[in-house]
Amino acid sequence: MSIYESRIFKQSNFDDLDKGEYYDCSFHQIDLSSFNFSGFKFIECEFTNCNLSLCNPNNAFFQQVHFSNSKMLGIHFDYLNPFGLKMTFDNCQLNHAIFYKLNLKGNTFRNCQLLEVDFAECDLNGVVFNNCDLSGAVFYQSNLEGVDFRTALNFTINPDENRMKNSKFSLEGLPGLLTKFGIQVS
Repeated sequence: MSIYESRIFKQSNFDDLDKGEYYDCSFHQIDLSSFNFSGFKFIECEFTNCNLSLCNPNNAFFQQVHFSNSKMLGIHFDYLNPFGLKMTFDNCQLNHAIFYKLNLKGNTFRNCQLLEVDFAECDLNGVVFNNCDLSGAVFYQSNLEGVDFRTALNFTINPDENRMKNSKFSLEGLPGLLTKFGIQVS
């Protein structure tokens, strides 16, 4: 298995990604849609302006990986190796992604589109959804303790089905918590 350290991969110098371990590497403007990441390891890496839509992350390691301005539609993050899983997302499209049952404690989502994303049974303790669109996102039997939803938009959460102690909401977010009760806030 190949090992790469502190390398920069760009569309202009990119042929293919060899199966291996990538440490402190950067990936810029690369189309990795439908790519098979099975068995790859990424530690302290960054993906910028990449397309990873419908990739296969089966048993891949993503530890301290940062994604920015990337398209990541329909990814089964629940297939990732959960050991040391830590990711941050800035300005990413994550529509239809699945995070089912993952431990995402302390991860951050900034300015992301998370339409119809599955967060069922996730541990989201301390996660920040900063200016994220959560239309149709599923939160069911999830740990939402300490989650910051203050600038999140369009979420619907049933407080009876999730742990929510110390979660943070703005007044504008209250309708997303009251849907279950048929209460309309205007």
